[in-house]
This record gives sequence, C-alpha cells and structure tokens, in this order.
Amino acid sequence: MSEQPVIHLSVSGMSCAGCVSSVRKALLSVPGVVSAEVNFAEHTAQVAGEVRSQALVQAVIAAGYDAAVMTGPEDLAERDALEAGHYRSLVRKAAVAALIGMPLMGGDWLGLLPIVSSPADSLFWLGIGIATFAVLVYAGGHFFTGAWRSLHRHNANMDTLIALGTGSAWLYSMAVVLFPEQIPSLARHAYFEAAAVILALLNLGAALEMKARSRSSQAIKKLIGLQPRTARVIRDGKEADIPIEWVGLDETVRMHPGEKIPVDGVIIEGHSSVDESMLTGEPLPVDKAAGDEVVGGTLNRTGSFLIRTRRIGRDTVLAHIIDMVRTAQGSRPPVARLVDQVTGVFVPVVLLISVLTFLAWFNFGPEPRIGYSIVTAITVLVIACPCALGLATPISIMVGIGKAAEQGILIRSGEALQRARKVTTVVLDKTGTVTEGRPRVTSIETVRGWETSALLGLAAGVEAGSEHAMAEAIEAAARSRAIEAERVKGFEAIAGHGVTAETHDGRRVLLGNAKLLHDHRIDVTALLALYDARAATGQSSVFLAVDNELAGMITVADPVKADAAAAIARLKARGLRLVLLTGDARATARAVARAVGIAEYLAEVLPDGKAAHVAALQEQGEVVAMVGDGINDAPVLARADVGFALGTGTDVAIESADVTLMGGSLHGVADAIAISNATVRNIWQNLFGAFVYNSLGIPIAAGVFYPLTGMLLNPMIAGAAMALSSVTVVSNANRLRRFHPGGGGA
Repeated sequence: MSEQPVIHLSVSGMSCAGCVSSVRKALLSVPGVVSAEVNFAEHTAQVAGEVRSQALVQAVIAAGYDAAVMTGPEDLAERDALEAGHYRSLVRKAAVAALIGMPLMGGDWLGLLPIVSSPADSLFWLGIGIATFAVLVYAGGHFFTGAWRSLHRHNANMDTLIALGTGSAWLYSMAVVLFPEQIPSLARHAYFEAAAVILALLNLGAALEMKARSRSSQAIKKLIGLQPRTARVIRDGKEADIPIEWVGLDETVRMHPGEKIPVDGVIIEGHSSVDESMLTGEPLPVDKAAGDEVVGGTLNRTGSFLIRTRRIGRDTVLAHIIDMVRTAQGSRPPVARLVDQVTGVFVPVVLLISVLTFLAWFNFGPEPRIGYSIVTAITVLVIACPCALGLATPISIMVGIGKAAEQGILIRSGEALQRARKVTTVVLDKTGTVTEGRPRVTSIETVRGWETSALLGLAAGVEAGSEHAMAEAIEAAARSRAIEAERVKGFEAIAGHGVTAETHDGRRVLLGNAKLLHDHRIDVTALLALYDARAATGQSSVFLAVDNELAGMITVADPVKADAAAAIARLKARGLRLVLLTGDARATARAVARAVGIAEYLAEVLPDGKAAHVAALQEQGEVVAMVGDGINDAPVLARADVGFALGTGTDVAIESADVTLMGGSLHGVADAIAISNATVRNIWQNLFGAFVYNSLGIPIAAGVFYPLTGMLLNPMIAGAAMALSSVTVVSNANRLRRFHPGGGGA
C-alpha cells in the first residue's frame, strides 16, 4: 500500500465481521481504489489509491454505516472522546434495560408474576409490554436499525440475529397478552424479561469490550503522544513558542534539558545526551553534538542546543512510524481470510438453524410446543452472534504490532508478522549488521624510538587528505585521544598500496601495505609476522615508515557489535540456521563468523549475487529471513520471505523491508520472531475459543441435550455468554501487552 496515497477513515456502526466485509466491498467499489483494509477491532479503514476522501465517506454511508476522515493525531483524541461518550451511552442503555428486565426475571423465577388468565392480568402485562417496547427502542434501537440497513442491502449480520431474537420474544409475549385465548394455556408465558435482560447484557458486554479494546491501541496512542504540541523557534533573533504545525523547514529551534524534540533536524550548536528509546527501544541516552541528527519525539536529557529543521509534519520519522504502525495494525494476515470465508456464510446458516430448530420443536417437541419452539429459536439466534469470531484476529494483530513498536521493531503488515514465525534460516549481511559498519583502530604497534601518540599523530596528518575508510578510522582515533594531527605536505596516493607525504621539517613519510614498503626497500621484518596474523583474522594493517625506516604499524578493523554474539545465540537456540553473507574477503568473513558463533558463511559475494544465494536457500525448502542495512540490501531484502532492515531512523530504512529494527541490534530479529510466535499463538487461541463457543453453543441452544437432561438454555444466559465471549477474546489479546520477547510468555 505504500506506493499509493493512503487515506485513513474512522468507521462507526460496524457490529460484526459481516459488517467488515460490507464496508470493504463498498470502499473497493469506489473508482480509483487499489486496496482497502477494514479493522473491526479499531473500527477504522485504510484505503490506498488515487481517490477523493469524500467519495469514500459517501460509499460507506451508502452501505449503511458512518465514516470520517482521519488526518492527524488530533483525530485520535477526538475519536477517543467519541468512544468515551459511546461507552457511557452503552452503560446507560444496559442500566435502563436491566431496570426493567431484572425485576421481571426475579419475579418470574420466584413465581410472583401472574399468568395471563384474566383481564386484570392482561392489563398488567400490557403495561409491562409497553415498558419493554420502550427498552427495545432505547436500548436496542441500534440493533434494529442495523438489521434494517442490512436487510436493504440483502445481507444479514449480528444485528439481524439480535433484532430477530429480541423482537420475536416481544412479539410473542404481546400475542400472549392480547390474544390469550388463541394460545394453549400451557404456552401462555410472556418473555418480556428475556428481551430486556438480553439487551442489558449485550449493551454491557459491548461496553466492556470497548473498554478492553481501547487498551489494545495504547501503542499508537503512546507514539502520537510523543510529539510535543509546540516548538521554541528563533526568528529574526527572537525566540517564540509556536504550535508545531507552524514550524517550517530550515527553521532554528532551541532545545533545553528535559524537553521533547519537536521535529527532525541537525544540531548546529551545542551538545547533549538524547533519550532515543521511543525510536530504538534502547534505554541508554545517546551523546549528540554539532552535525548529529536528532529525531522528533525523542527526549533531550542534559544539555542545550540549537537544531536546524530538516523534516516536519507528516514527513518526520515519528509520523512515518505512526503511519506504518497504524497501517500494519489494520492489515490482515492470511489466517484472517479463513475467518472471512466462515463469517461470510455464518449468519445465514444460523438463521436457517434457528428456523429448523423452531420447526423441530413445533412438530416433535413436548407441550407447550409453541413455547419451546419460540424459546429455542430465540436462544439459537442470540448465542450465535459471531462477534468473538470477528474480533479474534484483528485485536491480536493490533496488540502484537503495537508491542513490537514499543521494542523499536516496525512490522509492515499482519502478513509479515504471521510469516516471521515460520522462518527456518536467517541470512545476515556482515557490514553494518553483524559488525558496526564503522572501521576503527584496534591496535598500534611501534618500533624502538617511537611513541604511540607521535605515530598516530603523524599517520592522522598523512591521512587528512584521504577519503578512505581506513583514513577516517585513523583520524577518529587521533581525535578520541586528543592527539593533534601533524601537518604534512606533498600528499600523494599510490593506488592499491598507500600514500606518501612530507612533514613540515622535510621528513619523508610512507603509509601503506607491505608491498609499498618493499618497493621502497624498507625492512618490515620486525612486524611482518604480526601483520600476517592480523590479516588472517580479517583485520587490515598499514605500516608507517619515516625516512626509509620502519616506525610502526596501525591495525584497523570493523568491530563486531557488542551484542551480536548473544543475539545470534538466541537465534540458534530457536533452532534456526544462520548464514553470514558478505562481499568481503574469505578471511574476514571467517573471522567475523567465528567471533559470533556462525558456522556457515559465504564470502566475496557481489551485491547482485546476494539475492541469488537467498533464492538457492529457498529452493532447498528454507523459509529465509534476510537481515541487512535497509539501503544497499534492498533487492535481497525484497527477495527473502521476511526482510529485516537494521535502520537508523531514516525514511529509506523504514520503507525497505517487511520489518525495520530501529535500534540496529540483532536482538531485534530474535524479538520480532518471538513476538510473531506469541501473536499467532494468541490468534489461534482466540479463534479456537470463538469456534468452540459457537460450535458448542448453537446445538446446546437448539436443545439437543434436552432428551438426556430435560434442561434448556435460557435465552438470557445465551445473551450473557455471547457478550462475555467477545470480552474474553479482547482480554486474551491484551495479555500480549505483558509479553516480554526476551523470555516472557503469552
């Protein structure tokens, strides 16, 4: 969906999985729509394509629902306020229905209510019927209007079942009250209390479900809450706090300790430590100085600094993360298609079962046949509502992807989340993935007469004119040790060998490999064995000679990430096959693989050959996850079954793979797979519970056990069970919020 403009809608009026299908069909029917996903758990829709948002809203309204366009964080707050109002409305409706239904139920159980046998009894029950009708209008009106809209569209949904169930109970009861002589004496029982109590329980269940569902979207709410509402901008030499929406590009923003950074930018003055845990999941603050990038939503800890804004509004990293999480939460994994197929025929089948139940009891049941027929048919309708089935998948996806986002893991879709648990082989790029990707000086060897600081200062001076990665490492080492680079002149690069230069006092300096010094007849015997040993372990060394005399040797290596070995051990403990893939020399690949505990490695692989190696593994039957930097590895990330991009918060990294690990740690791969396992397991738990509930509930409601036990399921108990089934599914999904990928369970 990322290639097309995406419009987010808030949709109201959906009551079951059948409604999801109706809304999705309505959206797909709009010209220009490429794809549409509807999230029943969050009551939202996301539509991709070149289309006017108003056309989408009109299509949803024409389908019998209501919709509004979501354009920014403020819409979530507005939606929360609307949901809070809806929650209070549901509680009031439940209370009113219970106020009528519970006394009637208690009186019926205690035998205090009269049987319709006299005009006085009829008058009493007529008053009860009118009061119950008021309950049906107030507490159940939304079910009846939903059923009517569905009928107009030639569909049937949860509202249809509830309206038929409660409406039938009320109509039969009124028939008993108004025409008692037409009904056998044994069947003259009014079921007003059943209609009222069922509505009370359904509204209460919907309120509890909404309350639990709101907890499942905490991750997106936390992300949106990260962005401050104002920024302190310097304009014309004056500072002013302005709304975040008014901040432009290339503005200068001042930051003080303890403040959240409002937009993405680059530090132009000052230094500080910044808490980037919202971005990376890593708790330790990161030191920042002039020239370093900062990301909106992160927290400035200690210092003050000025930043120049680079990205604002919906272009910031945080905005991209919010969009990606919201899109992923609204997507459907493959298992959801099974649910769609089932729910597409579920309600019509239930209606048929209800009719057959009525006919079976009417023709073969004991007296009063009409009473038993009505009760069993109503009970089937009420207990069969597929709410839990419709919630089972999307609610777990919402929580699972939100949980991953809290860990600095951005999962692009529900499909990627489900697929990650099936991975059998993890292919790891070396540079920037297993290693830090920034070569640094690992050792300095000197010969007699030379000190380390003097050697490093001279080498840094010679390399000042070079752009080679080794030169950057030597210069960085000198800066970190506060060693001033010696000024040189006459710099000359010798391709494939090294460089030469001259010091200010006329000394000739050579810096390069053994071949360079051999060509100038300089003896390197004193350090040659060490040079060869370092080369065998994948490290690169350069000799430094002054006036044709060896002065020392500097070794540079791209160090393995501190936590790489531990993360790889976690992956191996899961039984995964690990493969290191690199374009570097075989010795380097072997050394890095050995350092982190990987037995299988492929070296000297060209960039366009990496995808071929992944394809070869897939042909062997492996489900391959590729872990790379998200920029140079884009083709192979796309070729893998699941692509993991180790990003640093750049837009390219976010867009390049199925999963983006914002922190750059390989632990994120193990965490993502663990979250995938926990989420899919949670989905199947929900689906199993929902299927078992409906599979067992319908025959029990139909009375298949009556010949053995002599008992029937009360419609009110059926209503309570139906309401609680949805609450149970949502509560089970919310257990994922307590899941700890490092070893917790769900």
